[in-house]
Amino acid sequence: MVFPSSIGTLFNPSNLLYRSFKPLLRRAGLPMIRFHDLRHTFATLMFPNGAHPRIVQEILGHAQITLTLDTYCHVLPSMQQWAVGRLGELLD
Repeated sequence: MVFPSSIGTLFNPSNLLYRSFKPLLRRAGLPMIRFHDLRHTFATLMFPNGAHPRIVQEILGHAQITLTLDTYCHVLPSMQQWAVGRLGELLD
């Protein structure tokens, strides 16, 4: 279990959302996002920071690498700049 209750049982999803997650967002001054958005944020941040796609695939539990790559591996300008800079380093 990732999120057990205070007595070690399964956490009621609505309790997690309304008693823990949303108050935490409010206290941190963050926008109200869906809990599932944390998954998307994690995956989207991993790729431009050098995480291997297979590792991200395994953490997310995707059966096919194509699902992970098609869903989360957006080509960001910073990733393009990194790739071009890396190519320049390799050719030096």
